[in-house]
Amino acid sequence: MQEVKRALPYAPIVYAADHAGLPYGEKSEAEIAARVPALLGRLVERYSPRLVAIACNTACTIALSHVRAALNLQVVGTVPAIKPATLITKTGVIGLLGTQATIRQPYVDQLESEFASGMTLLRHGAGELVHAAEAKMRGVSVDAAIYQNAIDGLRTQKGGAKMDVVILGCTHFPLLTAELNKAAPTIEFVDGAKGIARRIAYLSEGQEWPDIEPAFHFVTTTNPETIADYLPRLAKYGFSRIDGL
Repeated sequence: MQEVKRALPYAPIVYAADHAGLPYGEKSEAEIAARVPALLGRLVERYSPRLVAIACNTACTIALSHVRAALNLQVVGTVPAIKPATLITKTGVIGLLGTQATIRQPYVDQLESEFASGMTLLRHGAGELVHAAEAKMRGVSVDAAIYQNAIDGLRTQKGGAKMDVVILGCTHFPLLTAELNKAAPTIEFVDGAKGIARRIAYLSEGQEWPDIEPAFHFVTTTNPETIADYLPRLAKYGFSRIDGL
């Protein structure tokens, strides 16, 4: 969202958080393939957006084609930033932190084959980081060992000692970049946010936006009263309205 705001400063944004379905990384492929198109269908019907971005690697690696088939508008997906990582690494050893559901997907295999052929891509399912990011959004501290364990899950694999770049293959994880940097100060962390924002801006070319400060609308799939702890942090991101779906 932050990168989209920079690219399209006058675009109003409806940000939908599927708290009732959290965490996706522990769900089956069938559950995600059914849930995501249905949820987005309801959101599109209510808010009539010009474009939909699915800001979830797990959802996209499993359900992106289903969503595009179901919705009659542009859909931008989010997938692990393997290509950008290959342009940064000097050792040819890249780590991928994601959910268990994401790292096992054939879609990731295809990205590796297409962009990282001849390199080493290490994968580690770090679902505990999802919970750590949610805790941070609520202002709750977690054990710092969680971040070190995630890095060690990659470094202890064959070739891991040479790893110099780690892909944050879950959109929760960039919220924890500072903590991960502290655990691994020599590692460069990359994610796909800038590329996704560029794609959204490209697909929005020629569209007119109101020349006023835009509204940012936060929607949760749970009762808004149950996420009261999130409100101070959400206010910092500019959300002026919070609703349930």
